[in-house]
Amino acid sequence: MESQKVLSQFKNILRREGLKYTPQRVAVLEEILKDKGHRECEDIYLALRQKGSHVSRATIYRTMDILVKNDFARKMEIGDGRARYESKVDSPHHDHIVCTSCGKIMEFVDPDVEDLQNKIAKRYHFKLQRHIHHLFGICKECQ
Repeated sequence: MESQKVLSQFKNILRREGLKYTPQRVAVLEEILKDKGHRECEDIYLALRQKGSHVSRATIYRTMDILVKNDFARKMEIGDGRARYESKVDSPHHDHIVCTSCGKIMEFVDPDVEDLQNKIAKRYHFKLQRHIHHLFGICKECQ
């Protein structure tokens, strides 16, 4: 999605929620959009700080909540008490496989998984709206 269009949508969302469109909030948005990884707020904070942006941790947490609520980002809870975020803008559907030893997160798409979930939904008379697959195990390097 074109960056000006994303910024315009973000500005409208902030206005609708009664919040100011600030350079700090824009910096958080741009940081999550540029990196296709799965990062904690602290990682985003450190990346912005390294670039010379002075954005408080509180602003990052609040902005990430807004981005998640409005489908700009996805919040991932993988059971270790630490939330990770990834951009949903221009990001095609994918699932995750997570190493429970080192925490590495890999993305995958498998047509067999997609077909199976559709068959299961049909069998139980469900109309799927969304799904989240997180597979947990130990990666090759940690075995």
